[in-house]
Amino acid sequence: MAYPEKYKYTREHEWIEVAGNQGKIGITDYAQNSLGDIVFVDVPKVSDKVTKDAVFGSVESVKAVSDLYSPVGGTVTEVNETLKDSPEKINSDAHGAWIIKVELSDPSELSSLLSAADYEKFIAEETGN
Repeated sequence: MAYPEKYKYTREHEWIEVAGNQGKIGITDYAQNSLGDIVFVDVPKVSDKVTKDAVFGSVESVKAVSDLYSPVGGTVTEVNETLKDSPEKINSDAHGAWIIKVELSDPSELSSLLSAADYEKFIAEETGN
């Protein structure tokens, strides 16, 4: 799986796509593949605050529940409502199915995230491939 170059990644397997001071956040293909069939996504409400590296929700699969960690701090501006009825969209298109959109409070936080190439190296080290 090629990871989109325009995204930044966390070591907890989230991605963020930034345009201006807005970011879309989702989980990586590696994460959805590790989780298996996703059956529920728990997310914050619009206007809730998220904090860099802190839990903002969870993804439940047939195997486990996994926390979601925000790659940046900010305010939730939108929630992907289609995931309420169709959480499996994350399985079929992990890099297209965003979970929340946030207005970044500190764009400099992006500098600590991984590039696509660095994320792929990280996965290779983690899996021993």
